[in-house]
Amino acid sequence: MENTGTHPWDAADSLKTEEDIVAYVDAAFEDGDPALIAAALGDVARARGMTRVAADAGLGRESLYKTLSAGGNPGLATIIKVMRALGLRLRAAGTESAAPETRA
Repeated sequence: MENTGTHPWDAADSLKTEEDIVAYVDAAFEDGDPALIAAALGDVARARGMTRVAADAGLGRESLYKTLSAGGNPGLATIIKVMRALGLRLRAAGTESAAPETRA
């Protein structure tokens, strides 16, 4: 029987198109876990080139790596800067469970 090797899977390698990237980040926001959102943005930044994204966001490359790592805790201002640098925007949408406002 032949041995099969394994290698680590890196999400950044699978983010080839704009549609892939938008769906990936959207799914992270849908989940709502801040650590997952930061990690997803980090994956996209690596797919696009961390040095370029950091420069476009006005942040240091090493700082951005650390902020978007598993232990990082980026603030909203950083998230917005990174999303803009990635060509993404943050916007609000209603949830299905949100009841419409009623007026008396």
